[in-house]
Amino acid sequence: MGSPCELKLSSDPALCQQVAADCQREAARFERRYSRFTTDSITAQINASAGGVVVPIDAECRAILEYAGVCWSLSDGLFDITSGVLRRVWTKGRTQLPTPDELNPILALIDWQKVELSEAGVRLGMPGMEIDLGGVVKEYAADALAQRIRSAGIESAVVNLGGDIFCIGANPEGQPWRIGIKNPGGPGAIAQVGIANAGLATSGGYERYLEIEGKRLSHLLNPATGMPVESLASVSVIADQSVVAGSIATIALLKGQADGLDWLRTLECDFLAIDASGQFFTRQGQVGDEIPASGLDQKFTRLNTNELI
Repeated sequence: MGSPCELKLSSDPALCQQVAADCQREAARFERRYSRFTTDSITAQINASAGGVVVPIDAECRAILEYAGVCWSLSDGLFDITSGVLRRVWTKGRTQLPTPDELNPILALIDWQKVELSEAGVRLGMPGMEIDLGGVVKEYAADALAQRIRSAGIESAVVNLGGDIFCIGANPEGQPWRIGIKNPGGPGAIAQVGIANAGLATSGGYERYLEIEGKRLSHLLNPATGMPVESLASVSVIADQSVVAGSIATIALLKGQADGLDWLRTLECDFLAIDASGQFFTRQGQVGDEIPASGLDQKFTRLNTNELI
């Protein structure tokens, strides 16, 4: 996952210290088990066995893979955990767009339907295939840590795994937790949201991108074409689970601006989308600069400064 783990716990100090240590161990376990950078992770084992034997998996790994399949279906194939092989073409420091001769052999390896889940485990159907669970596991881990915190009896907390967030209860003042939404076009926060007992995730290409031929290209790639998606600058979503919020935000970006916004509104979820010009979009429609902060959405509000929350 390679992301910082931040916890805010409000309860007995000794209990908070104990639970924080437990959560740190659990976050480290997720990192070891699912990171593509860890040679002995289950992800590495599955990838190393592509086209060969079935790799046994536990219930947790199965649940994550099954959820990835749900995301593939919901996105009409745009959210595909086998598309990480495109990294072989889109290397850091690349200065030219890839040619069809470079892309086509890699595109042939992208196909969620060749991820064979069975009672025995999982098998990737073609040699050279890979899975990358980075688009699911971080949010899944945030939800898992939140459940541990709740089970320990703490009723006021925030879990933040690299921007994938779950808020438990209210803050110590009895108000919803105030979370800043990063400005995709500059430093600081551009909006804030107050949430309790819900997950929040933001997806965007403003921090991870390539610049080729003077154009900034998103790290989000269309698995059918292998090319970067031209879409919204960022999408922030509130949902009952962080993993659901994260996958909705990512799918919306992968669909492109018009289709992504239409799709988000069919879900009737709370979201804030920001386009490349800084325009805001919510469930209610496009929001002009003349609309006051209180008119943005029932949960999101615009900030008049770029100060981080």
